[in-house]
Amino acid sequence: MAGTLRRTWMAWLVAAAAALLGGAAAAQGGIVHLVVGYPPGATSDALTRVVAQAMAQRLKQTVIVENIAGAGGRIADEVVKGKPADGSWLLMTPVATMSIFPTSFAGQLRYDPFKDFVPVAHLANFALGWGVNAGVPAKTLKEYVALVKAHPRKYGLYASAAAGSLPHFFGVMFARTAGIELEHVPYKGTAPAMQALASGEISAASTVAADIRAVVQAGKARLLAVSGAQRDPMFPDVPTFKEQGFDLVAEPWYAMFAPAGTPEATVERLAQAAQDSVQDPAVHARLVTMGLQPTGYGPQRLGQIMKDDYERWAPVIKASGFKPGQ
Repeated sequence: MAGTLRRTWMAWLVAAAAALLGGAAAAQGGIVHLVVGYPPGATSDALTRVVAQAMAQRLKQTVIVENIAGAGGRIADEVVKGKPADGSWLLMTPVATMSIFPTSFAGQLRYDPFKDFVPVAHLANFALGWGVNAGVPAKTLKEYVALVKAHPRKYGLYASAAAGSLPHFFGVMFARTAGIELEHVPYKGTAPAMQALASGEISAASTVAADIRAVVQAGKARLLAVSGAQRDPMFPDVPTFKEQGFDLVAEPWYAMFAPAGTPEATVERLAQAAQDSVQDPAVHARLVTMGLQPTGYGPQRLGQIMKDDYERWAPVIKASGFKPGQ
């Protein structure tokens, strides 16, 4: 009798273990929704699709890209925040929604980047740059600074794609570092800002470096500096701010996050797939052609970068005087 009970008990344990393992396997074999808060065609969308395809092969799961655009990426963050914390939902976002908006939209965000999400993987950096119209008589950043000091009304205006954008705040950071007065002129998007720069409507622009490439190639503008710690492979002849004597480094990024509460083992599995994807030679090469600098850092490093950037940009944003809706 005791032997029968023992065998029955063991059989039940085996069945229970099998059920649990089966459930875990089913969860790992389900669909992963990778949400990006910008429309199709944007760099963030292109990056997301390349990474999603590569991750699907490594995870042996279907990875679906979902574009939930609006409010500069904030809506996507709100949506993913409320999704199940089981590895089936991920957010792809630039630095802005996680490290910039907590200051620029203080008191208005409906999510907390540090409490509502867990870092998964840092995927790529991208460079900001400072460009001037081809008619501006400055070939270097120091020459440009001298022009602004001598003729502030003529050369002290700079464009960006929008008020509250990272290039806007980068212009504030540059002015503080260089000891000059610059006035920001926001445009309604990157294309209008680049058109204004090319036509000479405005003398300078703070921009994502990749976005000025066509205007530079057309001979209508010059890129004087890039913001990274190293030169941008897309512009190997353009020195960094640091190289030119300005203690200024900014490396905006794209990264992946999961809803808070996602199990650590699940985060690690997704992180490894994402890291392996961007470090794959073919994927790496595709991202470089998009003006990105692939990284592939894990959750811990991403969390530190996110915190460091929040602390770095907060005083700059406050100094800009930016108010949402202005």
